[in-house]
Amino acid sequence: MAKENLECSFCGRKKPETNLLIAGIDAHICDRCILQANGIVAEESKGANTQKLSDVLTLKKPIEIKDFLDQFVIGQDRTKKVLSVAVYNHYKRLLQKNTHDDVEIQKSNIIMVGQTGTGKTLMAKTIAKMLNVPLAIVDATVLTEAGYVGEDVESILTRLLQAADYDLEKAERGIVFIDEIDKIARKSDNPSITRDVSGEGVQQGLLKLLEGTVVNVPPKGGRKHPDQKFVEVNTENILFIAGGAFDGIEKKISNRLNMQAVGYSASKADEGLDQENLLQYIIPKDLKDFGLIPEIIGRLPVLTHMNPLDKKTLRAILTQPKNAIIKQYEKLFEMDGISLEVTNEALDFLVEKALEYKLGARGLRSLCESVFTEAMFSMPSGEEKEFKVDLIYAKKMLSFEIEKKLKAVS
Repeated sequence: MAKENLECSFCGRKKPETNLLIAGIDAHICDRCILQANGIVAEESKGANTQKLSDVLTLKKPIEIKDFLDQFVIGQDRTKKVLSVAVYNHYKRLLQKNTHDDVEIQKSNIIMVGQTGTGKTLMAKTIAKMLNVPLAIVDATVLTEAGYVGEDVESILTRLLQAADYDLEKAERGIVFIDEIDKIARKSDNPSITRDVSGEGVQQGLLKLLEGTVVNVPPKGGRKHPDQKFVEVNTENILFIAGGAFDGIEKKISNRLNMQAVGYSASKADEGLDQENLLQYIIPKDLKDFGLIPEIIGRLPVLTHMNPLDKKTLRAILTQPKNAIIKQYEKLFEMDGISLEVTNEALDFLVEKALEYKLGARGLRSLCESVFTEAMFSMPSGEEKEFKVDLIYAKKMLSFEIEKKLKAVS
């Protein structure tokens, strides 16, 4: 065929009418047909990805999510409900993403406030386990503004990519748990001549990530430099859960609740308040007073709190959940063919000590380790196949020296 008579085998355009005509074995295709074919492939891929997402994502109704959380986390019913609804709405939004509708549903990022050891991280881990999505747990304390010693905000997404085995599509529907969010609070309300590089500066760096944007992420972490290869990560569909102890925020809540109290009737206003758990009255204004900037509070619209652990809850944590502490030790001893029995009196004693030292659920693990370590050292090499822990044995193991060390931790 003469060069001037060449034409596109798909649309029939002559070569002079095209910008580019690519030759095959027995056919030709022009640039316009290539662009059109590319659009068709992209559209079809979107539909395939939606189907794939619904197959991969294990999304349950809010009641089912709470039931799953109940198996691993004791108490905290209000937080479980809030978390279940927020997670359900977020992933329901993802599954319905390609429906043609004018209403655009915003993300339901979450912030959890609670004392140490109340189960904030466990909640996030359990949710990710149920949904079968990648989870990255990052510590806000190591983050600094760009250009300073520490980690860039983008390193959060590097962790998520690693958790997803560098599957970008999987990472873009994952969960990021930012722990110790209270540690990046603004240090002072007064203007300073020095930069707050690990406080307000980090909060400002997080804004776009939380809201949803395309971020250039160094796949291996570390600082950015011009010659580095980047992975483009869209954070629009990543669910961010922030958690922090916010130590001292009760004072802010108390001040706010007592603002209108004047004169002899002031004490009456306090009668209906639970002084032992002021966190239940927390509102976004308290976070602002603590040092979070309004912009970041607005991007974490779902605010919930973790109740402090009482004696009944701590007792249940020892034995009831699927991954209960005592069940873990029973399994460890069982691997050596030893049956473990812990009396109720010994369990109550451990709970009382955990309350005394204010160590939360993590304190229970520390106390159990102190009680069982001696037996775990000697029994695997011995002949005994039964191990019973009673009150006398527990008290003996928690000697004065051990108690002194635990008090130092608290």
